[in-house]
Amino acid sequence: MATKKKRVVSDEQKAAMAVGREQSRALAPYLEALQADRPKRGRKRTPESIERRLAAIKEELQFGKQIKRVALLQERRDLIAERQRMDKKVDLTASEESFVANAKPYSERRGITYEAWRELGVPAAVLKRAGISRSRS
Repeated sequence: MATKKKRVVSDEQKAAMAVGREQSRALAPYLEALQADRPKRGRKRTPESIERRLAAIKEELQFGKQIKRVALLQERRDLIAERQRMDKKVDLTASEESFVANAKPYSERRGITYEAWRELGVPAAVLKRAGISRSRS
């Protein structure tokens, strides 16, 4: 039976992997925040429309059958959570700055294009600040 040779990773390779991990950690919070703040499909809910629906649910709960009531109770919980998310504004400043500082070298190293970032939802202005352009250099 042949024995496998142990793979040796050079110090240069270890340093490159560490840089890649550091850049990934710097980019991830901004990308996650963009995803969380992305508008949902359909009619946009407002705080007022949420309040109207909560009032309607309160009325419906008085007369509904148990199976309908459980669905209404869940809808009420979902609406309250959505209203709380609306009230909490996400500050992207720090994570955006970290993205801007790391996106270009990460893109160059991984071959990620302007179009891929845009498709993910990164605004064009942020990519411009990061030094990522539409044309390949």
